[in-house]
Amino acid sequence: MKIKYSSWVIVFLLFCSILIFGQNKYVISKDLKWSEKTALSILNNYPKAWQIDGNEKPKWDYKMGFLLFSFEKLYQKTNDSKYLNYIKEYADEMIDSSGNIKKYDEKEYNIDYVNPGKILFDLYDKKKDNRYQKVIVQLRKQLENQPRTASGGFWHKQIYPNQMWIDGLYMAEPFYTQYTVKYENGKSLDDIAKQFELVHDHLLDKKSGLPYQCWDESKQIAWANPEKGTSPTIWGRGIGWYMMALVETLDYYPKNHPKQKELVRYLNEISKSVIEYKSSSGLWYQVADKPDLKGNYLEPSASAMIIYALAKGVNKGYLASNYKKIAQKSFNAFIKEFVKTDENVEVNILNVSPSVGLGGKPFRDGTNEYYISGKTKDNGSPALAAFLLSALELDK
Repeated sequence: MKIKYSSWVIVFLLFCSILIFGQNKYVISKDLKWSEKTALSILNNYPKAWQIDGNEKPKWDYKMGFLLFSFEKLYQKTNDSKYLNYIKEYADEMIDSSGNIKKYDEKEYNIDYVNPGKILFDLYDKKKDNRYQKVIVQLRKQLENQPRTASGGFWHKQIYPNQMWIDGLYMAEPFYTQYTVKYENGKSLDDIAKQFELVHDHLLDKKSGLPYQCWDESKQIAWANPEKGTSPTIWGRGIGWYMMALVETLDYYPKNHPKQKELVRYLNEISKSVIEYKSSSGLWYQVADKPDLKGNYLEPSASAMIIYALAKGVNKGYLASNYKKIAQKSFNAFIKEFVKTDENVEVNILNVSPSVGLGGKPFRDGTNEYYISGKTKDNGSPALAAFLLSALELDK
């Protein structure tokens, strides 16, 4: 009896420890590839995807969309159901029984809301849950009604009239392309190319070939250059959003479409330009074109996004093979500079730039100093997701 009593005590204590400390953590082997080490670290520290970046309650957000897109690609590589389940749990928590996104208001016309929709295409194909399909259609309807600049570019949000933001390309175009090819026989492909053309013609700095974060076509807002309408700073992560938008849109853009070669050309142009601004070790700065600016720093999310886009561009045949060697060298430098593993082999990415924006209240003026003054933090989701994707593309 004494032995049985002791056994029950042990069981009770184990049960209590699970209640107190949450789910059992995954044991991470040193022999795993960086992609799975990163994914398991995320699962251990953020059992629910919406908890990433310290969020205290669930929300439909572009950062979760980006993170779960990286999990989708890892699931496709490994066929490990825990990665798919992580995506599904987020979708099921955010989509109600009628197929509506919780706390979503189309009339905000926030282009960031479109990005998480990407994870629903494969999820619907696998699970045949009509709620997922309903949300996909709802987000396509938002794009149909999204306000536009005079020349046809999507506003970033209703509260930012006449403004295209570089990250808006990533938020909308891969989803938009997948939707129109899958459900509309490609009817909107010219419109998608138009969004890239406007960015290429108006947001790219003629001297460096790198993009500014924003463009106000009306040139009315205080941060806008009075001649060009662009914001003042070339933001490292903004380059990453642009390059990823190109390689992920090209995943679905038909090769025989007249505009496909144009998008490939844009990718080659930005790749050539961005190489000119990497550090000697192979990484990129927060203010990308001013490495000597006081207070400027090497930034992990920008670096990982660029590495991922270069590697994927080579793997898909859009870029010359030498870019893969550059990406591999930069990946190794990234690990040395930014990655720290603890005693449990969990991956931590150090010194990630905070989110930045323009306008609003209080007014964000977009100066170089604004971009370098924000407090960095460890394990920001854009860096984790981009590092996972770069590791997958390089098979590291």
